[in-house]
Amino acid sequence: MANGLDLEEADRLVSVAALAGRTSSVLEKLRDSARSARSDDRREPTFTIGKAAELVNRTPAAIRDAEKDGRLPEPSRTDNNRRERYTLAQLNDMRGVFGTRPYRAAGDPCCVVAVQNFKGGVGKSTVAVHLAQYLAIRGYRVALVDCDSQASATTLFGYVPDLDLDEDDTLYPFLREDERTSLDYALRKTHFDGLELIPANLRLFNSEYELAARMARGGFDALLNRLKVGIDSIADRFDVIVMDPPPALGAISLSVLRAANALVVPVPPTVMDFSSTAAFLSMLDETIEQLAERGMAPELQFLRFVGSKVDENKSMQKELLQLMRTLFGHAMIRTPLKDSAEIDNATARLMTVYELDGPATSSAVRNRCLGYLDGVNAEIEVDIRSMWPSHQAALRKAALA
Repeated sequence: MANGLDLEEADRLVSVAALAGRTSSVLEKLRDSARSARSDDRREPTFTIGKAAELVNRTPAAIRDAEKDGRLPEPSRTDNNRRERYTLAQLNDMRGVFGTRPYRAAGDPCCVVAVQNFKGGVGKSTVAVHLAQYLAIRGYRVALVDCDSQASATTLFGYVPDLDLDEDDTLYPFLREDERTSLDYALRKTHFDGLELIPANLRLFNSEYELAARMARGGFDALLNRLKVGIDSIADRFDVIVMDPPPALGAISLSVLRAANALVVPVPPTVMDFSSTAAFLSMLDETIEQLAERGMAPELQFLRFVGSKVDENKSMQKELLQLMRTLFGHAMIRTPLKDSAEIDNATARLMTVYELDGPATSSAVRNRCLGYLDGVNAEIEVDIRSMWPSHQAALRKAALA
């Protein structure tokens, strides 16, 4: 009987190993057959002259004049002499020429925003990646730090994390090796000009256990502060650093909370997700108190809630969304991030809505989806700029306009 049980157990283990091998094989085939979805083959998003003018805060005529007088290069043209669309890199060159770069001043703090909830499936990575790309399109210098071993954010940049990346490409070496002084080694350019990525893969999961074990043996404060040291080492290069942490209250999530100075919490308006968020807030309050006792409380400049994956055709969701607006008040972002087939279809291509050249569904669905995304991200952008003394006069002027 014992031998029989041992054989059954061995069969189960072999089965899991076989399934893992088959899955990896399929992923490798997907990677090889869909190279256009890989990050190193992707192109920047492109813009018409009208959209370019809107984004650089000038008129189309001003752009044409700058091209005529040599301040900007002549635009590329198609075979039938039509003006080609502008890349994001070209938009950023225009911002330099026109003096409209939205950078923070040297004395302004880098905004380090964590998109965090302790429950999975709330749209955390979707919010984090689209926020980072939106800010890059608006001309900010942005880093996206994937702190989650599931690597959803990394995948949305076209990587197959456990095939394309080694553990040395992630946060793991910095968290493990005290002699490292900077996260520079892990930053990599993306196909969005001005946006850099620190990717993740499954090996990052090992750091959870290692950090927890080392914390238990002593040096809790230094280890909890380790990620903040890394973020501080690259902060002078960026206006905004977006962090996508794991959906659990573990060592890495605590480290993210310690490093952040702003927090965005995605909350789908369902009973289960609302209950989970209530528990998250209780744990967050307790955690902040415990960190404060150690002199390590995060200095959050803003805390915002996003109604994510919203389906207003469901009456219960409409009621819960209204309840959240009442409970959270001004901390609740006014624009709901509605559930959209456009996001689902883009994600299936390992892409985002912001990088698709055309609609993955229909123009109407795409435009509605962009309206939700832009609405959510524009409100967060105002919160970010409110942290910067150099931007506050412009914000007051815009509020009065």
